[in-house]
Amino acid sequence: FLLALPLLAQDPAALLEAKLMERLRQIDQRFDGVMGLAIVDLSTGKALSLNGDLVTAQASLIKVPILAAAFQKIESGELALDQKVELTEKDKAGGSGTLDARLGPQPLSLTVEELLTLMIRDSDNTATNRIISLVGMDSVNQLMAQLGLRSTRLRRIMMDSAAAKRNEENTSTPLEMARLFEFIYRERLISRNASRRMIEIMKLVQADFRAALPRGTVSASKPGAVPGVRTEAGIVFLEGRPYILSVMCSLVEGNANPIRDVVEAVHSYFVRIARSNRYGHRVSEPIY
Repeated sequence: FLLALPLLAQDPAALLEAKLMERLRQIDQRFDGVMGLAIVDLSTGKALSLNGDLVTAQASLIKVPILAAAFQKIESGELALDQKVELTEKDKAGGSGTLDARLGPQPLSLTVEELLTLMIRDSDNTATNRIISLVGMDSVNQLMAQLGLRSTRLRRIMMDSAAAKRNEENTSTPLEMARLFEFIYRERLISRNASRRMIEIMKLVQADFRAALPRGTVSASKPGAVPGVRTEAGIVFLEGRPYILSVMCSLVEGNANPIRDVVEAVHSYFVRIARSNRYGHRVSEPIY
């Protein structure tokens, strides 16, 4: 017998991609909750997703759209990075962050840049709510709408449990958040300078992405966590093959968190793709 030859040759990278998606589906199956994720290969623009249109609460990941809207105001001259903002005890929001401990009877003066850094690096809710008051919820939502991100919406300030109970939730999807990060990476959001500054601020974050990545790998991300929700999205600056990953988990019980497993699987895939040619030859190492 002669074996029938396939009409189309198989591509090693495509087969590895299929294995990645199967591995991610297995992580999802082991997770006792609902998970969605999106991946963007920034070298090719190709996007992959698993439950990529899942609309879920964002927790502190919503602070990235707020950051973007703040830089839009800065670019237009309505705000300035060195603009002073006063905060008092009445501004305390509670929850994550360090700013509440610094607020007392006397006003504390911080710059907009300091507030933005606290909002992203420390996920400070007090700083976030003060930025929302300066920028306006409508401005955040209008910017997201202009970008075509229909499910990405800011509906309440941080720590407003009454609003959350009314389903006034801050939402997005894995694909939309990945798209927002792609706008930032490609310097198409607001301006080149604004995009670069946002990335520099997000590089300060230490969370699941950074913990799961090999030492020395640069990432710019933002995580989020509230009861029942775990999220993180960001850019991984892998040499030769940068990528975006957006992971959102909801209906989470206890401390379950598959994000690190997802990061490890995705990063392993991109490392192999980055160091190999199209035929699977690892060209980053000597030939024998």
